Amino acid sequence: MLERPDLVLAAIPLLGVSGLALQSVVVAGIGTGLLTGPLAVTGYLAALALVFRELLVGPVAERSGES
Repeated sequence: MLERPDLVLAAIPLLGVSGLALQSVVVAGIGTGLLTGPLAVTGYLAALALVFRELLVGPVAERSGES
């Protein structure tokens, strides 16, 4: 059975690639360079935000706050 740490570790690379996937979908359509430029970075920022959120608010922060 999957637990929270497994899901978080699986979500990090998926979020990182999601920006590139979204960019390629928009480029295949009628996207412009101004729209697709920031999309590549979006996935990386989302993955970084997830890591920081888990470190600051998740179970790791709760365990360190108890000591």
